[in-house]
Amino acid sequence: MCMFTSNKQRQDLNNVFRGGTKLTFKKGEFVIHPGETPSGVFFIESGLVKAYDISKYGEENLLIIRKSNEIFPLIWAVTGQERNIIYQTLEETVVWRISRSTFTKKVRDDATMLMPMLEMTLEMYRLHSEHILNLEYRTVRERLICFLINMSKRFGTTTAEGKLLIDVALKQQDIASSINASRETTSRELMRLERLGLITSNQSKITLLDLPTLKAAL
Repeated sequence: MCMFTSNKQRQDLNNVFRGGTKLTFKKGEFVIHPGETPSGVFFIESGLVKAYDISKYGEENLLIIRKSNEIFPLIWAVTGQERNIIYQTLEETVVWRISRSTFTKKVRDDATMLMPMLEMTLEMYRLHSEHILNLEYRTVRERLICFLINMSKRFGTTTAEGKLLIDVALKQQDIASSINASRETTSRELMRLERLGLITSNQSKITLLDLPTLKAAL
């Protein structure tokens, strides 16, 4: 969460969900199946959950990757509007689930919930704004570099060698859908960045080897 939420507010939010049902999912399991009405509002204790939809061409379209201490599906939780979004784990994941009615009552009755909810909403807005700005770049290469830099801000960890690991497994199709490119073109551009010594990839996790040069390319 963002810097404005106090430790007590974070704990209060955690406590709301820990009054619900604890669920554990293996990697690749659906939390919300295609076409399914959500069974409740979920809080991620640990792990990663990918949110995506299916395009008219039958391809997965990555929307966002949710991480620990985040709530989903946030728009449905607040408005009740269904968007046919699929939620699937990227690794073993532990979540807590409460009913939407319990969630909305708590938000309505407890003012301490407002700041954490506002910050999560602003974070979602920021991520989607970055996605839109990314698509303004003309070339696939620029959009790919921008995507990698943005993902490193959200999921980056520094390795023992001082490099920046994007600590989430990214399928090439997920990257391609995010930058509005074909999988083949995306694969070609990723290999080019590897040949230039700017990135390396291991088990779908990408490490940025030279962040200043990548930023300079934009």
